[in-house]
Amino acid sequence: MKGRKNPPVLYIVIPCYNEEAVLPLTAPSFEQKIKELITLNKIDKNSKILFVNDGSKDSTWEIICDFTKINPIFKGICLSRNQGHQNALLAGIMYAKNYCDITVSIDCDGQDDINAINQMVDGYLDGAEIVYGVRNRRKTDSFFKRVSAQCFYKLLNVMGAQTVYNHADYRLLSSLVLKHLEDFKEVNLYLRGMIPLVGFKSTCVYYERTRRVAGKSHYPLGKMLSLAINGITNLSVKPIRIITTIGIIVALISFLGIIWSVISRLTSNTVAGWASLTAILCFLGGVQLTSLGVIGEYIGKIYLETKARPKYIISETTDDQE
Repeated sequence: MKGRKNPPVLYIVIPCYNEEAVLPLTAPSFEQKIKELITLNKIDKNSKILFVNDGSKDSTWEIICDFTKINPIFKGICLSRNQGHQNALLAGIMYAKNYCDITVSIDCDGQDDINAINQMVDGYLDGAEIVYGVRNRRKTDSFFKRVSAQCFYKLLNVMGAQTVYNHADYRLLSSLVLKHLEDFKEVNLYLRGMIPLVGFKSTCVYYERTRRVAGKSHYPLGKMLSLAINGITNLSVKPIRIITTIGIIVALISFLGIIWSVISRLTSNTVAGWASLTAILCFLGGVQLTSLGVIGEYIGKIYLETKARPKYIISETTDDQE
């Protein structure tokens, strides 16, 4: 596959949720990047910028529609309601795969270095089907976010999940990868872990992440924790095995405790110990509740998967308005 001859049709896919403050600032840079790559003959002239409105409550969709009226290089799809970043991203790349050879997914906040797209396209032209955008530094992140992210990636690695360290959702995917990604039917999405499972030749492009151009982050602590839990439970069953191991260890310790208590009773060496009894009961209760919580998380996901509900619904597109 090395040395592809024809310039590919590129769709830059950009999920948007309440981004009325940032879109007018970053959209021109995406347009400029498409034109630059066309001029360099790296991509086809039919390449586009696809915005995905994830049920925004502000004027994001109206701004997207205005862009498409001014310049046909812009396209947009609107989801029927807010489905979350991962579902919106999937909706965009699945919609784009019918029209393009490659997609590059990127957030619209301007934090990811748009110039890395040049290297991503070069990686594809050299034969890679997936090109991951990887942050080489996290100096703009807070200390807590930087440490928690590093711990999360290391935890995923311990759990046996295939992920790319310091990679978020800035990546290039070929139409071949998108075709096979469509076969993944799970409702609970964690694309950072799913895409490595597709396989095919991949490479990485390293870039420096900056601060948001405008507006506020839509990924507070609660959403980050939810994404982390999704990532772990979607990609690994090790938590179930870990609590099974803990259960066995606790059972063995408890069995030894029973033997010790019987021997102590037979030798009349018993001492009333309310504090120690309470500590043991609290410990066992905590282990049981934690175990039930982990098991419940998996059962809940099984419940949602069996419903087989659609991951997103596209209510309208800018093509409908032409």
